[in-house]
Amino acid sequence: MRVAVHTEIAAPRQRVWDYIVDPDRHLEFMDGMTRWEVEGAKRSGLGARVAMRMRVGSVELGGRIEIIEFDPPADMAWTSLTGVDHRGRWRLRPGNGDGTDVELRVTYYAPGGIMGSIADLIAWPIVRGHLQRSLEELKHRVETLSTVRREPTRGKRRHHSQRVTKTKAAGRKR
Repeated sequence: MRVAVHTEIAAPRQRVWDYIVDPDRHLEFMDGMTRWEVEGAKRSGLGARVAMRMRVGSVELGGRIEIIEFDPPADMAWTSLTGVDHRGRWRLRPGNGDGTDVELRVTYYAPGGIMGSIADLIAWPIVRGHLQRSLEELKHRVETLSTVRREPTRGKRRHHSQRVTKTKAAGRKR
């Protein structure tokens, strides 16, 4: 299945590019992404590898990906090495004025013949929603928040469950 989403961001291409290629920012703007960890010394660019997971319904899908095309500030493409077979591409083109047209495309294939095809169809609206919300968040961050420098958020996003929160609260009462 192929999913493609588009938006225009009111910022120069280089600013958008710098945000996208910074691996520490992916968990900040990629909706549904539960893991984005660089593997190896190469943090970005051609040959960089990332362990990634995206929540699709009740499961986390993903695997290890490798950047196979890197043409600043216009195109970055990846392919899966392990996990769900997929490919993706960021395309940045000049927009109106100083703006940037941004496209995010992902093509994926679930194994399993006809059952895999059914799984692809079920996943399509979920994946599309994640990608669309990701572009909306990217647009918001680049247009409004990119002037504020933040500390890097290396590693996984931390999620706190209700039980952990209650345990911490109970510990404070003692």
